[in-house]
Amino acid sequence: MRNYSRRIGLARALSKQGYCSRSNAIELIRAGRVSLNGGICRNPEAPVRFERDHIQVDCQELPSPAKLYLMLNKPRGVVTTASDENGRETVYAYLDKDLPWVAPVGRLDKASEGLLLLTNDSEWAARVLAPETHLDKAYHVQIGAVADAPLIESIVNGVRADDGSFLRAKSAQILRGGEKNTWLEIVLDEGKNRQIRRMLEALGFEVLRLLRVAIGPVALGELRKGVARPLTDEEKLALDRALRLSPSTVAAHDGKADSTSTYGRQRRRT
Repeated sequence: MRNYSRRIGLARALSKQGYCSRSNAIELIRAGRVSLNGGICRNPEAPVRFERDHIQVDCQELPSPAKLYLMLNKPRGVVTTASDENGRETVYAYLDKDLPWVAPVGRLDKASEGLLLLTNDSEWAARVLAPETHLDKAYHVQIGAVADAPLIESIVNGVRADDGSFLRAKSAQILRGGEKNTWLEIVLDEGKNRQIRRMLEALGFEVLRLLRVAIGPVALGELRKGVARPLTDEEKLALDRALRLSPSTVAAHDGKADSTSTYGRQRRRT
């Protein structure tokens, strides 16, 4: 369960409630639209305890949005963030504007593409990302060279990156190849920053494309590029089981979730 006795900043509290992103919350607070315990508060870092403090926006109680679990086929060249100071396109350009606020579960770098999960359930997202779950993530990777068995062995056995960190894959195999390039399937059970790119770079190989095709039992499938959809009940349950959530926790999440009927029901706040 969430530790409600711990103090967090007001902007983060709004974000955790699924009302909006933290950056949007800061704007609302500084504009004087947020009250804390009956008084306007303009300090985004004002300490809040959920079980004790009362938050309103525009004199309205915060709604309790239904839990939402989405998958997006992220296009290449799009950044995984709510806003970008350089004006680059973000994943939010591909979401229905009437959705409640959701946040990406982890990241795909700008040059990578494929399966990205998004949710307003911060506890579930943290569980997906937790290192101890060892949740498999599968990638299809095109390299600018002809791959061979020694390369596959090196990827699985592990390599030392330029910064000294040790990087390895759970498994790897050759999918198909041509005269100048090869498609690999690489499965990771840990989530180090740019792990596949750094690993192949350390081995002297250029990554031409990197596509995430599965997270645990949830596969990208035939979802078109730039399209988002809710997880099905079966996908959500399979992922919960892969995360080794207890049956009672799975039931609780399933009871809160309304992934298909709430899609597009509430407008994302700005």
